[in-house]
Amino acid sequence: MRREAVPSQHVSTSLVLEPHQIILRPLVTEKGIHRSGRHNQYAFEINRLATKTDVRRAVEELFNVKVTHVATQNRKGKTRRTRFRAGRTKDWKKAVVTLDGESRINFF
Repeated sequence: MRREAVPSQHVSTSLVLEPHQIILRPLVTEKGIHRSGRHNQYAFEINRLATKTDVRRAVEELFNVKVTHVATQNRKGKTRRTRFRAGRTKDWKKAVVTLDGESRINFF
């Protein structure tokens, strides 16, 4: 009996996340405050499954602003030590969002 090669069918199942599930928290740092004032860029910790288009949609819906550019980074967790054990922080994803000239986000 001979087996024939059957082309595999790839079924795309895209997960649809809600805006509050995509944006986990804003990253308020010295560098972030400088970027927001000078370049109108804001940094967020985002869900690791989110894409750039998901982040654009979520920021526009949650903050009522116009997004011009989104850059994402996958950040590796760091090794940490607690007493006698060595552990590791979780990997996370960061997004830097550039807004339109007249759009602003106020975190405080």
